Amino acid sequence: MKIALAQTNPIIGDIAANTVQISHYLSLSREESVDLVIFPEMALLGYPPKDLLLKPDLIEQSQKALHDLAAKHTDIAFVIGCVIPADSNTGMPLHNAGAFIKNGRVDNYIIKTHLPTYDVFDERRYFQPARIVHQRSENKIVELNNIKIGITICEDLWLADQGGLGRTLYEFDPALDLVKQGAQVIINCSASPFVLGKDQIRNQIFSDVAKANRVPLLFCNQVGGNDELVFDGKSCVYDKQGQIIAKAKSFEQDLLILDLNETHRAIRDEEDLLADAYHALVLGLKDYCKKCKFKSIVLGLSGGIDSALTAALAVAAIGAENVRGIALPSRYSSQGSLDDAQDLAGRLGIQYDVLPIDAIHQASEKLITPLFENKPLDATEENIQARIRGLLLMAISNKHGCLLVTTGNKSELAVGYCTLYGDMCGGLAVLSDVPKTLVWDLSNWINQSEKSPLKQKYHQAVIPENSISKPPSAELRPDQEDQDSLPPYAVLDEIIFRYVEQHQSAKQIITQTQFAQEVVCRILKLIDLNEYKRKQAAPGIKITARAFGFGRRMPIAQNHMAKG
Repeated sequence: MKIALAQTNPIIGDIAANTVQISHYLSLSREESVDLVIFPEMALLGYPPKDLLLKPDLIEQSQKALHDLAAKHTDIAFVIGCVIPADSNTGMPLHNAGAFIKNGRVDNYIIKTHLPTYDVFDERRYFQPARIVHQRSENKIVELNNIKIGITICEDLWLADQGGLGRTLYEFDPALDLVKQGAQVIINCSASPFVLGKDQIRNQIFSDVAKANRVPLLFCNQVGGNDELVFDGKSCVYDKQGQIIAKAKSFEQDLLILDLNETHRAIRDEEDLLADAYHALVLGLKDYCKKCKFKSIVLGLSGGIDSALTAALAVAAIGAENVRGIALPSRYSSQGSLDDAQDLAGRLGIQYDVLPIDAIHQASEKLITPLFENKPLDATEENIQARIRGLLLMAISNKHGCLLVTTGNKSELAVGYCTLYGDMCGGLAVLSDVPKTLVWDLSNWINQSEKSPLKQKYHQAVIPENSISKPPSAELRPDQEDQDSLPPYAVLDEIIFRYVEQHQSAKQIITQTQFAQEVVCRILKLIDLNEYKRKQAAPGIKITARAFGFGRRMPIAQNHMAKG
């Protein structure tokens, strides 16, 4: 049997556009004499649709589109992720499902059994799972060309530890149930978001499922950026020994075709973390612009590494001709920083403007200082500069209809080294899930790696070496450096990783790292105290296991502070 995995990039809620995309891949598959085409989870609606699922008209449109697709493509069978109304008056009103379509009609629906409710997932909010009675599921196998097929939806195969909880979340095994019914092949329709290092975990889980049940496994994953999430594609076919025998493209739409009757050699699957991080950020930014209908990007260029990396990613996403960099020097900005910003703009070929803010800064200080009542200088005066910059950048964004992207990294966002209504102004926070140490690593990779698309395009390093090597500074007061008030970034990022992503206590961090108790406790206090800032931050592109965003739900008004 010849099977195709259609790795699509849907627009959430745009059923018409998604249907066109699905029809395109069905037509391509027909030309290749494919027997069965597999589409991702919720391919018609896009994942995650969130509270769009509460709109009855959207569900009706989705149902109609599903049946229209079936009626239009009568000579090819396909499996497509969809949402269907539940057939019970109790529980949630919808099912996350897969439709098996052949001979111009829906032959069977398969209902998702395991509904994830951790990190960015909240499926119990909307869906009713498949019924399990006496360890048997209501889901049944389907048949095509005398081959019995078991269909699962994403989480149904993820029985191993989820979300770093250290425990198995599910007892019932949907794949095993289908194999007991006679399934000779297992299909998994997925919308599995990208996380750095997830390849290895995902491949191990799917390999174990195929090997344990002694059946081939076909995993079809969504690709593309949807708000904070990026989906990496990388759809795979595993043989009954659990070896990968075919793999679709990474971070691109693709149609992977395979004949199960033929013999296939195992392929080696290698993970490149820096390349994956780069492509995830570029795709997330590109699709955010495309799906929100932004044609251009503006950002502040300080001459530092964060804005340099952000500008490079923006150019990779939508082209240099659509990116504009603005330098906004104050009296504390060094000439070297201005030179570095101009150097970057020249290397990338983007529009570059300089808007000195000193006159506005002085006028603001003159106006507001009498109300400060002789209180000593502090961060208040520094923040005025950042807010002036935010004001001007937002004005340019408004006037030209371009997307203002923020340039702050995860390390700064964690400890509150950012200014509300200042450098936090913008529609998308590109680096908000990129720790400072990874900012440096990515910048060096872009400049030096033969795999770097920007190096291949420009035939040179695009990020000035001085922006990478000079000590980081916000330049909001004389001779300021980040390390005046923060530990080295290698230490800071390790603390943030352990506290935010691994949920370690202060005591665990101190014991396992030997970092000074005072340093660890001060950083954890800063992380906890600055939740109010992160709640008001622009959405960011998630690439780590735990990002600051809708997957991390911390109260602002709380009194639990980490103790060493």
